[in-house]
Amino acid sequence: MLKYISKRLLYMVISLLLIVTATFFLMRIAPGNPFTSEKQLPPEIEANLNAHYGLDQPWYVQYGEYLLKVVQWDFGPSFKYKARSVNDLISDGFPVSLMLGLEAILIAVSFGIILGIIAAMKHNKWQDYGAMVVAVLGISVPSFIMATVLQYFLAIKLGIFPVARWESFMHSVLPALALASSPMAFVARLTRSSMLEVLSNDYIKTAKAKGLSQGVITVKHTIRNALLPVVSYMGPLSAGIITGSFVIEKIFGIPGLGSHFVLSIANRDYTVIMGVTVFYSIILLISILLVDIAYGFIDPRIKLAGGKKGE
Repeated sequence: MLKYISKRLLYMVISLLLIVTATFFLMRIAPGNPFTSEKQLPPEIEANLNAHYGLDQPWYVQYGEYLLKVVQWDFGPSFKYKARSVNDLISDGFPVSLMLGLEAILIAVSFGIILGIIAAMKHNKWQDYGAMVVAVLGISVPSFIMATVLQYFLAIKLGIFPVARWESFMHSVLPALALASSPMAFVARLTRSSMLEVLSNDYIKTAKAKGLSQGVITVKHTIRNALLPVVSYMGPLSAGIITGSFVIEKIFGIPGLGSHFVLSIANRDYTVIMGVTVFYSIILLISILLVDIAYGFIDPRIKLAGGKKGE
């Protein structure tokens, strides 16, 4: 276990270094600079700003200093938010994005698994077709379109939920549903296909031959094995939902980290773009590691230390 975790941590460090490097150079080769969106500045003032933020130094000096700051968990000052650092923006916005993301993950996983189980247990019946229609719609409709539809029908027409802002639990329902629609559909399809595969195995037929009820077979022998692919999907799902909240936060006026990220792209705020990208990359890498460890505990046939399945 320790050997496996140590190896994965090394891979995480290498991956993070590549992400930091790629992000840094992509920002440097992008046209314009953080001050081009302002009114035409006198050359002297623009030169002073570049010198103040170190943008007049050679690229290798800037790159080395940025790597050192990342190691010290210092993403530098924001070019557009006066007297605020990127760390401050992350500290203020990420808890909101995290709360919204966790709510969306709960909705996506719970309802996705339920739909998948129903579709598999009622294979080729109307329940199966209905669940898969919902899944296809969830995958086909982008989250921002789903957000607009939910706002129109559930907020404006029916008045059940608030249209926007972030003031209470009711304000979080519509954005969480919009975020969860696509992953919920994917989880439903994944659960259905995995359940159908497990139900065709010989040990399920043996359990039926022994006279076990359908409920016992489903709970004790089918669901646990069928959910293994869903567990492996939890890492990318978690990071994807949290990072996917950028546009949703903007639509619903939620003061999360996503709104700062969207504005930073329009404003060419290099430090915010790079800091948020690195921050979410760390979340993704940690999520995948935790899922891999949990997967090994759930399925005892898997040896985390490098053994083969079934040993």
